[in-house]
Amino acid sequence: EELQGLGDGGQRVAQREAGMAELARRYATDAAQLGKQRRSAAKKLVKNTSAVLASLAMAGCQFEIALTPLKSTDPHPHGSEDIEFLISTNPGAPPRPLGKIASGGELSRISLAIAVVAADTTTAPSMVFDEVDVGIGGAVAEVVGKLLQTLAQRAQVLCVTHLAQVAAQGTHHLQVSKSSSGTSVETRLQRLEKEEKVQEIARMLGGVKITPQTLAHAREMLES
Repeated sequence: EELQGLGDGGQRVAQREAGMAELARRYATDAAQLGKQRRSAAKKLVKNTSAVLASLAMAGCQFEIALTPLKSTDPHPHGSEDIEFLISTNPGAPPRPLGKIASGGELSRISLAIAVVAADTTTAPSMVFDEVDVGIGGAVAEVVGKLLQTLAQRAQVLCVTHLAQVAAQGTHHLQVSKSSSGTSVETRLQRLEKEEKVQEIARMLGGVKITPQTLAHAREMLES
């Protein structure tokens, strides 16, 4: 039996090589199909994300998705191309990698736009947006709040904000505050109920001195 096994070695090697060749052919076919689907999805994602960015006061930015073929022809778990998100926030400037060029606020808004566009297919159970309202205000801030509210219908959304227009769109409100005892600093998190929400939104709108008009405005924002 041992002699038989040694004698059949060449045949088994040939079988293994044929099997590897078939797997390589299947991989090439599947990778090519995946690349085709990616290119199609990238066009839709760029178009729809750019439209959302325009509503977030970023109409001048250029958003692209680069699909770069891998240098090696060896099979790769992610397919045969690298995927990179590129952005140009200044007209005329060439698009560069998203993580290297966008500021914190811009990155949050771009992430928000992509999340909104991909909301129907996302699998993320929770999303956290920190300072998504940096550098915006007025009507744009209200749009940001509405987009976050749209996302919150499909996933848990946590948002750190300093703008009343964004905060007023939230379902639940948590106030973060710090206090110092001289030797240590304590951070406090407090859930706000109905009238406390009005007071906090009014404070965000009017500052230290809260007037009856500011309170009325805050109440109107929360009710609408």
